[in-house]
Amino acid sequence: MVDALNQRNRYNLFMLKKFKILFVCMGNICRSPTAHGVLRKKIQEAQLHHYIEVDSAGTHNYHPNDPPDERSQAHAQMRNIDISDLRARQITDRDFEVHDLILVMDWENLSLTEHRSPPEYRYKIKRLTEYCQTMESPVVPDPYYGGKEGFEEVLDLIEDACNGLLQNIQQKINRSDLSDKNLRNS
Repeated sequence: MVDALNQRNRYNLFMLKKFKILFVCMGNICRSPTAHGVLRKKIQEAQLHHYIEVDSAGTHNYHPNDPPDERSQAHAQMRNIDISDLRARQITDRDFEVHDLILVMDWENLSLTEHRSPPEYRYKIKRLTEYCQTMESPVVPDPYYGGKEGFEEVLDLIEDACNGLLQNIQQKINRSDLSDKNLRNS
């Protein structure tokens, strides 16, 4: 019983402030809103929505305030993931300060995001696929110019990576590794 209480106290201490995750792709209409929606649903199902906040942005401002690509919405909806409420935006300087973890979709997103980031916040930036558990891909490929298979592959990769990400966060909570840097660097 004492162990359970200590674990609960560590959990409460860890979650004094929401852990903020930002997903980044190029235009914020396909991959990053898909990741946003997938993780949002998984957080809700795990009842962690009071403790983890999710957002998404693009490296470019191609589609300001547009909803996600209709194909992204349709494929997400087939998995009971609703992303229709999300709107495209470009990453801002403030995002680097307020988000605890910034997850990019590919090498170009990584390069552009690191270049834009102030040096003191670059440690927060990682590729989403670093959290994949069963699938192997260094990046989440851009499905924009491809067919429906591309959108399904994106969802498969994102769901796998989001499972790994949530597992990583829950392990950190259980170990009471409360350091923000330690949470991001694993």
